[in-house]
Amino acid sequence: MASFHNKTFSNHDDYMTPFSAWEAIDEYIPKDKIIWEPFYGDGKSKEHLLKLGCKEVIHENLDFFEHDFGEVIISNPPFSLAKKIMPSLSELDKPFILLMPSSKINTNYFRDSFKDKNIQIIIPRRRIHFIKLVDGKIPDKQENKCNFDCFYYCYKMNLPNDITWLS
Repeated sequence: MASFHNKTFSNHDDYMTPFSAWEAIDEYIPKDKIIWEPFYGDGKSKEHLLKLGCKEVIHENLDFFEHDFGEVIISNPPFSLAKKIMPSLSELDKPFILLMPSSKINTNYFRDSFKDKNIQIIIPRRRIHFIKLVDGKIPDKQENKCNFDCFYYCYKMNLPNDITWLS
C-alpha cells in the first residue's frame, strides 16, 4: 500500500467506492430510511444505494459542514478530512455507516469524538479495491489498483454484534 504522505495522495484524495463495497453490507443498510451520502466524489453512490433498494438517497455536491439531510449517513468520506469530519458527525449524533481505513480507530480525533458512544464495526472479508480518480477521471495508461484495509464504522445502526465479520 502506498504511503498516505506521498505526492499522489496529497494531490488526489479521490478514492471512489465500488458498488461491490456497498453490496457487501446490503443487509445492514436501512432501506426504509432517507439516506444522506454527503461526500459526492464521482456522484455514483446514489445510483449504487438505489440499486440496493434504498427508497431515497440525498447525494448532492454540497459542503457537508454546512448541511444536515436525511435520517442515516452512509458514505466513504475523504480520508484527508476525517480529522474534521469525526467531531462534526459526533455533534450531529445521526446514525451512520462510514467506510474508512481500519487505522482511523486508533486516532485521537476518532477516540475523542466517539469515546462515550457505541461504535460498531463491520469488517470486510478482503481489502476493498477503490477506484482512484485523478482530476476527476480514471487515469489513462495507469493501473488502477487502490486497496486499503478498511472497516465500516457504524453508529446507532443497532447491528446484532459490535463486531461483524463479513464472509
